[in-house]
Amino acid sequence: MLMTVVWRFLYRAAGAALNSALGVCRTELLPRSWWSRSLTPLLAIVLTLSLTLSSCGSVSNSLSGSYVDDTMAVAESLLSTIALDQDDPARPESETEARALINDYVALYRPKRKVNGLPSFTTMQTAMNSLAGHYTNYANRPLPDALKARLEKELKRAETTVVRGT
Repeated sequence: MLMTVVWRFLYRAAGAALNSALGVCRTELLPRSWWSRSLTPLLAIVLTLSLTLSSCGSVSNSLSGSYVDDTMAVAESLLSTIALDQDDPARPESETEARALINDYVALYRPKRKVNGLPSFTTMQTAMNSLAGHYTNYANRPLPDALKARLEKELKRAETTVVRGT
């Protein structure tokens, strides 16, 4: 249903674009039936493919694609971000990088069934959700000590379980 609506929209948009762009030249070159029957659907297909392929961009270069290596790197990065003092001038930039890293990690590994059920992934996901939730809801406040202790514990547990292979 959704694809039908999208297809109709693109088909109409392509037809309107052709009509305005080519105007009088179109009628002089080829008959109207050829334009509407051949070129408009072709243009709609090209537009659809370009929009679809442009939205399928790759994940950030900060992740290697190796689950074990990426989990270790993300955990270490988040631990170093958590350890920064509230007054540290590098803290806002580090928090922004941590949020981007969390988004990239989850986008890369959540859809993968082999990884999604592992205890190390669920532990990492729990820690990342807690940290991202704090950054979203309490952006200007420091991490509470209880949350900081829990995140450190979960991230270290994720590091040890991913090394064990679970």
